[in-house]
Amino acid sequence: MHRGEVIIIGAGFSGLATAALLAKQGFTVTVVEKNEQPGGRASVWKEGGFTFDMGPSWYLMPDVFERFFSEFNKKPDDLMELVQLNPSYRVFFGPNDTLDISADLNENLATFDEMEENGAEKMKKYLESAKYQYDVAMNQFIYKDYVHLTDFFNRKLVVEGTKLHIFDKLDHYAQRFFENPRIRKILEYNIVFLGGTPYNTPALYALMSHVDFNLGVWYPMGGLGKLVEAIYDLDLSQGVNFRFNEAVTKIEVDEKIARKVVTEKDTLNADIVVVNADYAYAETHLIPKKNQTYPRKYWDGKAIAPSSLLFFLGLNKKLDNLIHHNLYFHPKWEKHFDTIFKKPSWPNEPSYYVSCTSKTDSTVAPKGGENIFILVPIAPGLEDTEKIRENYYNKIIGHLENLIGENIRDAVVVKRSFAHNDFSNRYNAYQGTALGFAHTLRQTAIFRPRHKSKKVKNLYYTGHYTHPGIGVPMVIISSQIVSEEIGRYHAKQNHI
Repeated sequence: MHRGEVIIIGAGFSGLATAALLAKQGFTVTVVEKNEQPGGRASVWKEGGFTFDMGPSWYLMPDVFERFFSEFNKKPDDLMELVQLNPSYRVFFGPNDTLDISADLNENLATFDEMEENGAEKMKKYLESAKYQYDVAMNQFIYKDYVHLTDFFNRKLVVEGTKLHIFDKLDHYAQRFFENPRIRKILEYNIVFLGGTPYNTPALYALMSHVDFNLGVWYPMGGLGKLVEAIYDLDLSQGVNFRFNEAVTKIEVDEKIARKVVTEKDTLNADIVVVNADYAYAETHLIPKKNQTYPRKYWDGKAIAPSSLLFFLGLNKKLDNLIHHNLYFHPKWEKHFDTIFKKPSWPNEPSYYVSCTSKTDSTVAPKGGENIFILVPIAPGLEDTEKIRENYYNKIIGHLENLIGENIRDAVVVKRSFAHNDFSNRYNAYQGTALGFAHTLRQTAIFRPRHKSKKVKNLYYTGHYTHPGIGVPMVIISSQIVSEEIGRYHAKQNHI
């Protein structure tokens, strides 16, 4: 049964997943994407025999992908070769000062016991709490949409809220368990990838330690681009149409109904419009001011998540002292956080992340070569010039060479940088952010931008600005929430 024409703007993870789910419901779905490939921020760049994931590089929360693909009677393993990384990742505190987090929980407990008195028992209790948080959040809160305050501040949340530690801050919560600052950093680092700091993020996100230590860190052979391919192929099998290299310039609204989507090349009729493009850009650039649920002043008053300075490097030699995922924690990492959230500026002493996928996957680099991806979290909205990038390249490479005791600079045969200007130009990202909204309490659940426009009856949004938030698993869940909402709306109203 034909249920209407859906135009989805943007082919990021959430746009791709929403397209498949709505096509399965019987809608005719067209995805319009300004760039040349699916994936959005999860674009893939190939050069000189190297294959680089340009965005997400961690495959976490495997249960979320299992749940999504089960909607189509498939399993992730049917579509990708997934391997669990062991070690999960390596932490650098300084030269010759490293710690590997194992895929084996008992090995990690022994490590924590060496780092702090009763460290293993403390970690068991911390992970027990983290698992409880994860289970409650996933079963009762994460997959639910929030429209009214009463949806969020209900009796169940009030009862569970104290157990979930929603109203506490993550660093303060971790201090209840551990004195050792190194252990706390290991438990808190992933908050950076969720767009926040341990000092402004609810302790609910301690659940990420359950993800890290109990569910494991995985990798799809070929890179995260293989996950994009899997969902894109699913779309094609569901009959979804795609239009690449076609930027949307306007959503035409008549009597509070989105009637048409105008692109650089065409005008498309729509019964329903779903925006997976940057939420702030779509609201302030694509629809008339009177139809904007969130005008410019709304965005200017929000805590925006970091941007990133990225370097993609292809090396003509192997490195001995990096593994697949590597994290450097500066001894005073609070100063780096301050340059992101309190006094926006380029950091003098940054912490950073290094991915070396060729340690796991021989297909992403030529034989004898190494594939390096470096990420430095940076405040959004900063001046971004080639001179600044090159200065940082020299700074970071020099630091990394000292950290691992190996020469990198002379082995670079492929090099590309990516920062604020690129996020803005390629993805229309507000203030050049890499991630969207920070996960503060005031920007959680009901306090994130809504999936459904308040001003346009058939206009919806999906992706990292909406609930449940940042990260590939979260935007997949966002797609499931919005597709269910559209299905319910259309069931009540056969025509618009």
